[in-house]
Parts: sequence; C-alpha cells; structure tokens
Amino acid sequence: MIEELLPQSVVAVEAYGDEGADEAERGLLPQEAALVVRAVAKRRREFAVVRSCARRAMEKLGVPPQPVLPGERGAPRWPEGLVGSMTHCDGYGAATLVRATDLASLGIDAEPHQALPEGVLPAVSLPVEVQRLDRLSADRPEVHWDRLLFSAKESVYKAWFPLTGLWLEFTEAELDLHADPGERLSGGFRARLLVPGPVVDGHRLDHFEGRWTVQRGLVATAVTVPHFGG
Repeated sequence: MIEELLPQSVVAVEAYGDEGADEAERGLLPQEAALVVRAVAKRRREFAVVRSCARRAMEKLGVPPQPVLPGERGAPRWPEGLVGSMTHCDGYGAATLVRATDLASLGIDAEPHQALPEGVLPAVSLPVEVQRLDRLSADRPEVHWDRLLFSAKESVYKAWFPLTGLWLEFTEAELDLHADPGERLSGGFRARLLVPGPVVDGHRLDHFEGRWTVQRGLVATAVTVPHFGG
C-alpha cells in the first residue's frame, strides 16, 4: 500500500494485523527492548513490528541490520547514508528507507479510515482547508477527508523534521488535496509551508508534494523531498 505512493528508489516493508508480531518482539535488539520493557503489550508489539519492518528494509538495501532508536523528539535515528520513515496504527505497521543520495527526506503515515474524533479537525486545520474538505466531501463522500488531512500533515511533519530539527505546527502548512480521476481512492496533495522552509541543495523549499491512498480500511499518505538536480 505505501510502496505505490513512493518512487522506485524507496524500499517499503509492511505488516498487517498480527503478522509476525511475536517474532518481531523476539527480534528486538537489546537497546530497543530496554526502551519498551515497561510498556503495555500493544505499545510493545507496535514498536517491535515497525522495527522488524525497518530491518527487513535495511536488508533489501544491503545494509546490515541495526537498532532503530528514537532521537530528538522521538524521530527514528537511521544508519549513516539512509533516510526513512515509520508508521503504525491498529492492524498495520510500515517502514520505508532510501539512500540519502536518492532523496533528501521522506515521511509516511497510516491511519484507520474513519472520521476524526469530534473536536480534532478545528485543532489541526486552517479555515481554507475546511472549506476545501467540504467541497471534496461533496464530490467523493466515500473518503474521510478529515482523517486524510490529518494523516497528510503527519507525513509532512515527518519529512520536515529531519531537514530542520524544528517543530512544525499543524497550522504552519496549508494542504490542498485532490483525488485522481476514476474509481480508485487515491490522489495527491501539496503542502504550502507557511513558515520558512528547509534548505535542500542550496534551495529553500516553500512546499512539499505528497500522495495518498485508501485501502483495506486504512488511509496512507507519503511525502518525498527530492534533491535538486537529481
């Protein structure tokens, strides 16, 4: 699901349901296991599954399996020369990795394809975004556009933070979502940065581009930040 949102240079590994969860827990490296030794079972399993996905992605890139430990603000620390992103929600986990020479950054997110809890949308959206969601809902009511907006902003942040080391508020990026023609529930989005963007290869970015899909009861989003001239 995530893989189809990303360029071919990116390796994506996913797990659905409890697929491989027990093995993933047993496969936690000592440094990782120490971080969740007191966590509840659900948290421990999610933590383990996405790290299992990450190590399988490393193997596909020919990189020796290594621990994935949280760094600043909880962002995962990747092996030298790689950039990546992870996500998990009920029944799903995924990790994506790419060589830093191929992409400057990327971010992924998955959420249950359900309406956001009451009161969340006003906290994470701008008035112009809510107006756009109303129009999109009229055209494609089968999509939970509020949850999609939330997920897309999560992906934007995950791509933003490794480039800046700074927090990005939900209201500091203005998203414009669109659906692909046809019956498939997929599309793209542009995130206009309302604060000074990161500098990549000497160019200051003013927006990010992303893709989305709805499958198997989930909404997934991905943002990729290419190199200039690459």
